[in-house]
Amino acid sequence: MESELFKVEKHIRILHGQKVILDRSLSDLYQVTTKALIQAVKRNIERFPDDFMFQLSSEELENWRSQIVTSNDKAKMSLRRPPYAFTEHGVAMLSSVLRSKRAIQVNIEIMRAFSNFRSILMHHKELSKKLEELEKKYNYQFKVVFEAIRNLITEEKAQTKHPIGFKRS
Repeated sequence: MESELFKVEKHIRILHGQKVILDRSLSDLYQVTTKALIQAVKRNIERFPDDFMFQLSSEELENWRSQIVTSNDKAKMSLRRPPYAFTEHGVAMLSSVLRSKRAIQVNIEIMRAFSNFRSILMHHKELSKKLEELEKKYNYQFKVVFEAIRNLITEEKAQTKHPIGFKRS
């Protein structure tokens, strides 16, 4: 199942400012049809509030399709309806709806992938914060250096009113 983790991470997308996995990807991971997955969700719709699952708008679907450059309509995901996007909580809830051994294993891997994704994002935030602090620190230090250089230049100009050496004519 270790190789499964890599497969899961590539399915995580950011939509509406949230990390989600689309129904089509989940059905591939769970090895069920998308139709069966959505039917199971709709039979238990009270378990899937808006912050667990949402459906892409028609405009979002068209935008998504336009980003897939191919001449094959089937490869362009000729979907009849906009897909559903499941947040981490929605994916966790799927484990109570889909009860196969495969569903349990996939859910564990998906939770690990979301956790790993969150860890990576936190690490990047920490690095960004440290970089910002360094920039502030060094910008101040470089400002002092540049001011010192400017002062030296103006002092040299003031001292060299009568240049030493020969003039070319």
